[in-house]
Amino acid sequence: MNIAFLYNVRHRYPDPKKPQTLREADFDDPETTELQIKYLKKLGYKVFPIEANEEAYFKLYRLKSKIDLVFNVSEGLHGNDREAQIPAMLEMLQIPYTGSSPLAQAIVLNKSKAKEILIANKIPTLPFQLFKSRNEKLNKSLNYPLMVKPVSEGSSAGITNKSVVYNEAGLHKQVTYIEETFGEQALVEPYLEGREFSIAMLGNPPQVLPILESDHSMLPKKYMPFDSLEVKWFYEIATSGKHLKCPAKINLVLEKKINKICLDLWNAIGIRDWCRIDIRCDKKENPYVLEVNSPPGCTPPEHDPASYFPLIARSIGIDYENLLKMIIETALKRYKK
Repeated sequence: MNIAFLYNVRHRYPDPKKPQTLREADFDDPETTELQIKYLKKLGYKVFPIEANEEAYFKLYRLKSKIDLVFNVSEGLHGNDREAQIPAMLEMLQIPYTGSSPLAQAIVLNKSKAKEILIANKIPTLPFQLFKSRNEKLNKSLNYPLMVKPVSEGSSAGITNKSVVYNEAGLHKQVTYIEETFGEQALVEPYLEGREFSIAMLGNPPQVLPILESDHSMLPKKYMPFDSLEVKWFYEIATSGKHLKCPAKINLVLEKKINKICLDLWNAIGIRDWCRIDIRCDKKENPYVLEVNSPPGCTPPEHDPASYFPLIARSIGIDYENLLKMIIETALKRYKK
């Protein structure tokens, strides 16, 4: 079988002190891409690697008759709907692919639109305000401390210790930073102080895999207790994710709540094949959806043992090679219906 592998390559490592590097935080570094292609070839597939840049459409068009399936881990290049770019091209060319539709991809990247759908479907997520300019006034319904984040970024880009604000001056400063760094609106929501979980889902209908917890009690004091850019890109990689616990030690009531939330979200947004959902609790262990990762990060363990989706899969005996095979077979089965 012929697989086209669609990816975006990172040229600079994310550094909160160098804002220009953050625009590629969602991309994979060359080593990750090379290993992913190697694993696909090991499975017996003929692989056509295609970088998801402005030339991708032409390559896909020329190879259309040879491609049986696209394995899509691309993020797209420009705009707040960029994760929809490759799926939209593939729909137009009628090439089967892994992952969600253009509409679902656009929704999950835009945190405010995703939250509107969750709220409409009574799926727990935090109240929020979208700041279209730095001069907007805070809604009276929102109280400090608040979390300020870019509306359409992943991989914790733009989320640092400074993202938690306690007054109007801090809010204004952080909204301005996001506007100037990403050219995006800032999403503002209450800052939660409870436990944080990540949930991998695979299949159609999906299987909820074991829940992963980021144990923030293990973080050095210089890091605030949440999955910030500093935690994910410095501490987590340096320690091979020693603070990540999978399966998480949680009671059955909370586990059932989280599983139901994830399944309801999957159906409400129209996710396909695989995704990862980030959830955070308040002090009373009420869970709220933070965001949806589709496609989720999927770095081979020899390059990053802390990559969440493969780590979760390993906890139930699914090695990296078989994980890729399962994702491909899941998508193929969907097209054969």
